Amino acid sequence: MGMPAGHALNIFKANGGSMDKKEILERVKKDNVKFISFQFSDVTGKIKSVDAPVEQLEGALDDGIWFDGSSVQGFARIQESDMHLKIDTDTYAVLPWTPEDMRRARFFCDIYTPDDEPFAGDPRGLLKKMLVDLKKSGLVFNCGTEPEFFLFRQNGGLRPVPHDVGGYFDFSSDDEAVQVRTELMYALNTMGLEIEMGHHEVARGQHEIDFRFADALRTADNVMTMKYTVKAIAAQHGLVASFMPKPIFGINGSGMHTHMSLFDENGDNIFFDENDEVHLSDTAYSFIAGQLKHARALSALVAPTVNSYKRLVPGYEAPVYVGWAQINRSALIRIPRYTAGQKNATRAELRCPDPACNPYLAFAGMLAIGQDGMDNELKPPKPLNNINIYKLSEEERKAKGIKELPASLSEALNELDNDDVLKNALGSEIYTAFRRAKLEECEEYRIHVTDWEVEKYLESA
Repeated sequence: MGMPAGHALNIFKANGGSMDKKEILERVKKDNVKFISFQFSDVTGKIKSVDAPVEQLEGALDDGIWFDGSSVQGFARIQESDMHLKIDTDTYAVLPWTPEDMRRARFFCDIYTPDDEPFAGDPRGLLKKMLVDLKKSGLVFNCGTEPEFFLFRQNGGLRPVPHDVGGYFDFSSDDEAVQVRTELMYALNTMGLEIEMGHHEVARGQHEIDFRFADALRTADNVMTMKYTVKAIAAQHGLVASFMPKPIFGINGSGMHTHMSLFDENGDNIFFDENDEVHLSDTAYSFIAGQLKHARALSALVAPTVNSYKRLVPGYEAPVYVGWAQINRSALIRIPRYTAGQKNATRAELRCPDPACNPYLAFAGMLAIGQDGMDNELKPPKPLNNINIYKLSEEERKAKGIKELPASLSEALNELDNDDVLKNALGSEIYTAFRRAKLEECEEYRIHVTDWEVEKYLESA
């Protein structure tokens, strides 16, 4: 049975290895593609694209694509603006929302300097290099994400209006929101994301679509793909899709819980130990300990906007305190319950990331601090099972050694600035560009007058 139009190429031959140029060009022709988007990420996680007619693809496969990087966040200075994109041929996918007579496909690209060196400011390139280095040790870092988002009506104003009135896991046989979510899942599936489930989340207009775990690079690509696909298809329905962490005061925000595990070269999960009470290996405990040790600094990468810290507050299922547990969803890291015979499903779930993050930098940071825990054979504190951390007093939390996540992006950036493990992992180019962009965001937020301030002080001050 043939692959439907719009399906991801998943460019691997049955006998292993990437498809060659001839096979790629044949696939593109069969898919009736007219334009190609050569995509990459800036340091904040915004997708960038250089578009060309399909006739330029053959040359691009041979020679790459040159572009001016001087105006891209975190990229080269004006006098060093030439950048070179090299196509990652494993990432071909047709964009299913584009019209048939103007069908577009995409490739993710790696960024190189004019000297043909990997560009140190490329977030995707950073994660790719870390995973290559990890593979030399015989290990693969796998991630699975649970991105949440809102669908709002286009009302021409700044106050978002939820698209529906559903609640957590609500079912409707003929609901417009279900129809949109189903269309989204189908589109993502045709683009190569192995969709596991989709459902309505807790808040009105809030949804979640989960896809199967993969190595961290593929998962990061999938997160980027999901975000712009959801936005594009929502727009076709007259809706606004938002991955903003906390778009509405007083209701749940949107997170992106990330499940993590390490596999060896034989495909075995080295986080698993059948003799441990919760089936975790010493490696897994050290990995978790490293993440807890650096959690406050990691926040800058996984919760990277000023709005992120409106979500990370008590009372809305988002984690606030640094700790781990198996059966406590208020903990920062949760260990999903083990199912007999499912050792490869053993994993740690980090609950503080939100979908506004750059997934390449977020996963790179998670891996770096987990490795720090492994390298130093760190041990985590006792698990916070059966404890509602939110109900503990400040004195009780201090007695148990439970720290809090930063309360603001500024505080998180200060933590990151003092964390050599994360800074070294990012490299000076990316760290400097990321910090500069986020300090500008903090300053813009600091001087901006909000609706709350006007309502609070306009007449009373």
